[in-house]
Amino acid sequence: MTALAQRHLSLGARLAADHIPLDYGDQAAELAAAKSGAILLDRSHEGRILLRGRDCLALPNRMSTNDLLSLTVGRGTPTVFTNPNARILFRALCLRRADGLLLISEAGRGAALAAYLRRSIFFGDQAEVADQSVETAQFALHGRAAEQVAAALWPEAPTVPLHANAQLDSDFGALTLAKRKSICGEHWLVICAAEKAADLHKWLLQRGAAQGLRPAGSLTYNSLRIRSGRPAGLELSTEYLPLEVGLWDEVSFNKGCYTGQEIIARMESRQRLAKTLVRVALSAYAPAPAPVYASGNVVGKLTSSAQAADGEVVALAVLKVAFAAAGAALEVGENRRPARVIDYAGAQPSFITEAAAGAV
Repeated sequence: MTALAQRHLSLGARLAADHIPLDYGDQAAELAAAKSGAILLDRSHEGRILLRGRDCLALPNRMSTNDLLSLTVGRGTPTVFTNPNARILFRALCLRRADGLLLISEAGRGAALAAYLRRSIFFGDQAEVADQSVETAQFALHGRAAEQVAAALWPEAPTVPLHANAQLDSDFGALTLAKRKSICGEHWLVICAAEKAADLHKWLLQRGAAQGLRPAGSLTYNSLRIRSGRPAGLELSTEYLPLEVGLWDEVSFNKGCYTGQEIIARMESRQRLAKTLVRVALSAYAPAPAPVYASGNVVGKLTSSAQAADGEVVALAVLKVAFAAAGAALEVGENRRPARVIDYAGAQPSFITEAAAGAV
């Protein structure tokens, strides 16, 4: 067991099989801290893959939805890797560093993404794929006070734009910091060498004590993630296209060719989606996946659900657009539990949001 896992146990954590904390014994306190101060999570199960070489940008750029060629050192962007039918294979945050392009995968998907990149290197490409997931650790700071904690490591943190990143020297060795999309207040990523992780975790908690920082586990993260409408897990699968699961802002419609582009471009030009991601209020907890019904017919699928520590049942579903309007009555699962649409989730195209506004 690593020193970081032992530290989690010393703080009262329950660990999953991959040694990522599920919680620290009080999920209600973790959720309250996220809302009022900040929480610190171990997200080391998200893969960290460094692409080096002349084609470190060109390789993933021709395989994924967003414009990576324009990235300069210190900037970043999320992107989605799709198959020829524009179905989702991987989603990654891409951070341009002086030593190459660092890709942060979804949880548990790092090795598969690294293998996919290696298989896609053509003759003549100058690109090296280095999976750094084992030799590094990764933390996340969430909450309205997260930026103050990040600024203790990177004083410029309060002034940088979304997805900005920096490589820093510290008492804990080389660090990478990046500003990410919010799921609850500010959201910061911190990467360090694995052997320094336990010491950095301790220091971050001590430094953030005045801001109400406390450790939290993946169960709290998942409820915050679902409540905020961020797709993950079942939403990021070959069952869906990026535009159907709230990833409109992670697609460039001006870049050159990439795998699956023709289908995605056609959807945008026709301004038509068959289905879309929504937040759903459930009358009682229902595990995902589960069918979603309206007027007795299946109209979509429940893709994420959780019972939050404050008692709220939070859920995401991918529904046919005709049944995705706020307030729409639904039934979920074979027991047909009553539910209703709260609103659209993620980043939606203007033709969806404008139509919804006009219907109010």
